Amino acid sequence: MATVINMPRLSDTMEEGVVAKWLVKKGDKISEGDILAEIETDKATMEFESFYEGTLLHVGIEEGETAPVDQLLAIIGEENEDISDLLNGNTTPNAESVKEEKVEELAPVSNQTATIPDGVEIITMPRLSDTMEEGTVATWLKKVGDTVEEGDILAEIETDKATMEFESFYNGTLLHIGIEEGQTAPVDVLLAIIGPAGTDISALKDGVPVTAAVQDAAPAKAETTVATSQGNGTSGGRIFASPLAKKIAADKGIDLSLVKGTGENGRVVKKDVESFTPSVTAASASTSQPVKETTSAPVVQTYTPAGEESFEEVKNSQMRKAIAKSLSASKFNAPHYYLTIEVNMGNAMASRKKINELPDVKVSFNDMVVKACALALRKHPQVNTQWTDVATRYAKHINVGVAVAVPDGLVVPVLPFTDHMSLTQIGAKVKDLAGRARNKKLTPQEMSGSTFTVSNLGMFGIQEFTSIINQPNSAILSVGAIVEKPVVKDGQIVVGNTMKVTLACDHRTVDGATGAQFLQTLKQYLENPVTMLA
Repeated sequence: MATVINMPRLSDTMEEGVVAKWLVKKGDKISEGDILAEIETDKATMEFESFYEGTLLHVGIEEGETAPVDQLLAIIGEENEDISDLLNGNTTPNAESVKEEKVEELAPVSNQTATIPDGVEIITMPRLSDTMEEGTVATWLKKVGDTVEEGDILAEIETDKATMEFESFYNGTLLHIGIEEGQTAPVDVLLAIIGPAGTDISALKDGVPVTAAVQDAAPAKAETTVATSQGNGTSGGRIFASPLAKKIAADKGIDLSLVKGTGENGRVVKKDVESFTPSVTAASASTSQPVKETTSAPVVQTYTPAGEESFEEVKNSQMRKAIAKSLSASKFNAPHYYLTIEVNMGNAMASRKKINELPDVKVSFNDMVVKACALALRKHPQVNTQWTDVATRYAKHINVGVAVAVPDGLVVPVLPFTDHMSLTQIGAKVKDLAGRARNKKLTPQEMSGSTFTVSNLGMFGIQEFTSIINQPNSAILSVGAIVEKPVVKDGQIVVGNTMKVTLACDHRTVDGATGAQFLQTLKQYLENPVTMLA
């Protein structure tokens, strides 16, 4: 009987997907576990595997096409089977319903009936964020038979928001791994078993689910295809690598075909990419090979012959669509207005120079702005608010978010209780958060909970700009470059250094006079930095 496969929902925010590449074609024989296609979501490009065996009878969405979740993706059945009823919309129980039955087979371990031996601990896939429904084991840092102590890092787990280290709360020996590297499983599915060395746990493995990746959302399955003799994770032109390894390789510009995989069956994992050093031979060999077709966006031609008008369309990535959606919601729901003020930075420059003469101290102008904002929010609590349909929420704490550009877009790591931090503490914390943001090591907690946001483009020479409010905040400060220019001082024209800052406010919570008073206080702190120490 033919089975209908719909466009899967591969993330909690996914509403549509793009078929980046079909890895099989109509008429091909399909086995359970075969990768059917690579699907681009709003967060990543993920491999989509088959849970069924048969022949690919129909492809509903061609390469490069975008379709909403649950639209017909493909039909698998017996060779030459009549699927006209399915194509006409008469869909009997399809892949989604069967998928749900399969996922229910992966019941949480709390439902298991096997007796747990003394000293044995069952570890399940943890819920590492409030929206997490499933996780992918990016890397195991322990292997079966290793001694584990409380506090040891067992594995790195990819969630819907970040890749996070997962530590053990128990002492013992790692007796069993239920989810291999690269596999995806729902929260509460068996992850590992820890206990005394030599303990018989066969009943536990039979009594709890140990198969990890029986669901549409698996970004990658442990490949059963044997790798090539070079062990670089390739077979028949395909590269087998974990999702995290692919992402790191893309960020570093590394050709995965040159990386030797140490994972199962030669699969390339995170540590292989991080330790990879391109050799001269490899570089020359890679340049001599024909260029492979990829699914990345084509390079836009910059030259157009004179006398011709032309356009070239490049598809929007799912991530850019997600950014557009969230920013549009803020811009169109919150009535923005903007206030700009010019600050004399002469004293700030002199103060920063003195501070940075201290050993092991490095403070930036942005750190001074963040500190000044935190102190100004103390005096103007109306700016430290959030709008809801029934009430205005006044935050009694001050958490300043700092916008950081990353290759995939923009993230806002947060400094908790910023008003209680010194300039040097702010400088060290911002440096740490920004570095880990670019390496995708921030936890969801470190990117949530801001009550005010600072965005600084001054380092790019931008003198003045406006930002869109980072909801649910009521305001965001845009910081421009420090510019040397003529200023009037004591009736004389002298050379000065000034900086423009623009405050974007939500008029539902912050009136114009309130925003202006906040900027006046901010200016006083920046023009007289010593007052921030009072």
